[in-house]
Amino acid sequence: MIRHIAALIFIFLCTTLAWVILGSTILYRTHGSDEQLKGHVGSTWGTTQEQAPPAATYTKTEIVPTSIIDNGRTVIRNDNVKRCVPLPIESSRIKADLKLDHRQKGLLWYSTYVVDFSGDYVFRNTDEPQKITFRLPFPAQKAVYDGLALTVDGHALPLTTDDQGTWGEAELAPNQAVAVHVAYRSQGLDSWRYKLADGVAQVHDFTLAMHTNFNDIDFADDTLSPTSKQQAGDGWDLTWRYSDLVSGFQIGMTMPEKLQPGPLAGEISYFAPVSLFFFFFLMLIISTMRNIDLHPMNYFFLAAAFFAFHLLLAYLVDHISIHAAMAISSLVSIVLVVSYLRLVVGIRFAAFEAGTAQLIYLVIFSYAFFWKGFTGLAITIISIVTLFVVMQATGRIKWSEKFSKRSGGMLPNMQR
Repeated sequence: MIRHIAALIFIFLCTTLAWVILGSTILYRTHGSDEQLKGHVGSTWGTTQEQAPPAATYTKTEIVPTSIIDNGRTVIRNDNVKRCVPLPIESSRIKADLKLDHRQKGLLWYSTYVVDFSGDYVFRNTDEPQKITFRLPFPAQKAVYDGLALTVDGHALPLTTDDQGTWGEAELAPNQAVAVHVAYRSQGLDSWRYKLADGVAQVHDFTLAMHTNFNDIDFADDTLSPTSKQQAGDGWDLTWRYSDLVSGFQIGMTMPEKLQPGPLAGEISYFAPVSLFFFFFLMLIISTMRNIDLHPMNYFFLAAAFFAFHLLLAYLVDHISIHAAMAISSLVSIVLVVSYLRLVVGIRFAAFEAGTAQLIYLVIFSYAFFWKGFTGLAITIISIVTLFVVMQATGRIKWSEKFSKRSGGMLPNMQR
């Protein structure tokens, strides 16, 4: 009996090593190509976006005294210096419509999105006529902007565009208030932010209304929570409304991640030894209780059938959905085990005891990783229930007698 258990331990350890290698290979394939694939997605779709408010500025010439050394004497010289003076924003009405559209590259899904952005801002001129430059900074350099618009009091300005943004000029009368409208449709990756200002911002009469087409909202780090939110269909209507705000935080939304097939397959492979341990444990208990002769070589083939599940899963997720890959891999592994034990012991043991145990400890244990936040709890509950059932079923067994019988010889294949 000791040799029998030692052989099972050896098989278990060898299979565990194989799973560790497989899991490391999956994670290497996943994370080794992540940076390259993410760069490819960013170059074809867009990158993280951070939109800043438009700016209205005018150029003012000032006389600035400058001291210089001339022949050992200090001379004061007046220089004309041009300074860019900003106009404050009196009010802001902003809308951002975020539509999540995941894209897959290799073993990873990337959180890409489409954003429809529009903003209406009010600027007021000084008490002198000025030639004002209105500039809309772009939220990202690597992006496309469809329907780009910048108007002043409903009039489109002749625009000049570079990598940093677009701008136009208009003449304003003294104390004239103008409504500036900006809008575009663009594409981004991972998160979208609205940057109130560099450093600590002070805003007046500010409203930002955001609509999402996804329920799993997650506000980015160092951002403000909405002042109101309401669920709207498959998404949310979120509003940030402030009369006078002083804050160093921004407004932002992190796009929800889709279930990642690569990392998930790697986690399942690393956890596989726990599944095999419970399966071997139950097979050993049942075969001992019912005097069924399962040789260590039989256990070897059972371990190989378990490993086939994870090996097939690791390479199927490259080509089909993770759920379809799980279903196919589970079916293949169960067929391997049941069809094999049907020849070794019998169809009843193969289909009922072994098949049910494999369904629980391989398939359900693996599916527990789909339940984000409940994986550990689900596995713990199944483990405790297993322990309870085995303890109740074996509580009256005299194990010394059972082990002595096994040492003296098994009744072969009682269930054939």
